[in-house]
Amino acid sequence: MDGMQTAEQDIATRAAKISARGVQVWYGQNHALRDVDIDIPERAVTAFIGPSGCGKSTFLRCLNRMNDTVATARIEGRILLDGEDIYDARVDPVQLRARVGMVFQKPNPFPKSIYDNVAYGPRIHGMTRTRAELDQVVETALRKAALWNEVKDRLDAPGTGLSGGQQQRLCIARAIATAPEVLLMDEPCSALDPIATAQVEELIDELRDQFSVVIVTHSMQQAARVSQKTAFFHLGNLVEYDSTTRIFTNPKDPRTESYITGRIG
Repeated sequence: MDGMQTAEQDIATRAAKISARGVQVWYGQNHALRDVDIDIPERAVTAFIGPSGCGKSTFLRCLNRMNDTVATARIEGRILLDGEDIYDARVDPVQLRARVGMVFQKPNPFPKSIYDNVAYGPRIHGMTRTRAELDQVVETALRKAALWNEVKDRLDAPGTGLSGGQQQRLCIARAIATAPEVLLMDEPCSALDPIATAQVEELIDELRDQFSVVIVTHSMQQAARVSQKTAFFHLGNLVEYDSTTRIFTNPKDPRTESYITGRIG
């Protein structure tokens, strides 16, 4: 048995970090997501795949209440993080987003220095008391994002001056600087060249030792390379969810097979 299948078997026995039950999403009259039930394991990479407009990014945005920022969005059902309902009225969305970080499709560094990009979250959440502590948090996040050696001598330079791949790793460093438990990534490589994509994929593989990572990707090859669990969405439905190996080699639903073999997309 190869290492990937062994890892998948190990992950299958882990507790769920996030559990969703009966999740439905409307944007105005548009019923974008229907009855999603899923358990996302801790310290693993879960990939959401499916054609454009199938609901995978909509569901990803439910996991840290980013849809709260969309005036027409309405959400039903329950999403539990470590057993607690994240849509409970007592949950502060800002605090939730410190626990459930987000990396977007297009690298979006703030118009600040490299240092201030990474320090932004720890500062607003009051995570450090001294400059020395903040320096350590910034360095640790940049090291985890495999960027420290490339930028340590120019931390005062603008983050927007980095290459596309470096900017995306800076955004990953910014997301993990608040010590989140979950890292959401919405097509994090779609704007990157193949070399930068390979670097980010390698980084995702390393990050799963410490975080629950959920990635939306249009690339089935990427899902196969980086994830241990894969969910296939189609027309607002979660069609199938299983180990990545099973989804790509022996899917149960004919729609999954049709998508993977390129007959629908």
